[in-house]
Amino acid sequence: MMGTILDAVLDRSILFLFDSSGFVRHARGFRPGDLDVDLTGRVCLVTGANSGIGRAAASALAARGAEVWLLCRDRGRGAEAVASIRETTGNERVQLAVVDVSHLAAVRAFVEGFAPARVDILINNAGVLPATRQESPEGLELTLATNVIGPFLLTHLLHAKLAATTSARVIFVPSGGMYAQRLSLDDLKWTERPFDGVSAYAQTKRMQVILTELLARRWARARIAVHAMHLGWADTPSVRSAIWRLSQVMHKRLRTPEQGADTLVWLAVAPALPSGRFWFDRALQPTHLVPFTTERRRDRAPLWRTCTRLAGLAPASEDPRSAHA
Repeated sequence: MMGTILDAVLDRSILFLFDSSGFVRHARGFRPGDLDVDLTGRVCLVTGANSGIGRAAASALAARGAEVWLLCRDRGRGAEAVASIRETTGNERVQLAVVDVSHLAAVRAFVEGFAPARVDILINNAGVLPATRQESPEGLELTLATNVIGPFLLTHLLHAKLAATTSARVIFVPSGGMYAQRLSLDDLKWTERPFDGVSAYAQTKRMQVILTELLARRWARARIAVHAMHLGWADTPSVRSAIWRLSQVMHKRLRTPEQGADTLVWLAVAPALPSGRFWFDRALQPTHLVPFTTERRRDRAPLWRTCTRLAGLAPASEDPRSAHA
């Protein structure tokens, strides 16, 4: 009883919720054997998989026998990751595809020319938090292009390959930073105000959660589950470079990449889970903590239309009934 009370108290503190101690406490409640799954014959795609959370997830899936494709923008770092995962897992069915998800033409080229014939699990993990405003090859603000529009396009283009399997799953990786943000589609290019990398990042993570819910409704008949998860504060290269103050202050309290990726792997391999939900440490979480961040239902349709337009998808890919859900 005292332990339960203490856990509840600590979980109200961001410091002891998102750090490694939070994971250790929550892991005591994990069901044994949930990750003991043979993935032989399953095909998994992981974006941003050459380091950090993506690499840890790719390695965990490969260790369970899956055919794993690492979608990386850097050929050298991607090749090193493939070789390392093959060696540590003994699984030779680990492949590299050089794809920058912020480059929409590259995403289309991959799906049309190099993607595997079927996809069971798609993990949209790649993300950026630039300190200065940058643009993608198509002229989109880089944070939006990498975290939202590229994954949105990739997911839609893979629909037929996902629908061809019996229990396909799409997983997005938002961040707790989105809790402080309300959905806004104003000045998506950040040309009318000073660029704020943290705000831009948190906004795109809020969009990912909403799109998870909309995609889950839209693709329910195709039996494609769509999930979103928050990994906590993990010791990854992106955190050390983009949020270096947090990395310095937290130091040894940050989660390992494996701890950060645990729920990601769990969502990929666990028995059927409710689609369209937001998860943290294998438990359902609210998508809003304070009222002012809650978007109205009518705000969701413009987000869907904006993503469809910026991704260059045909208007027929828009379903107003799902977008208003």
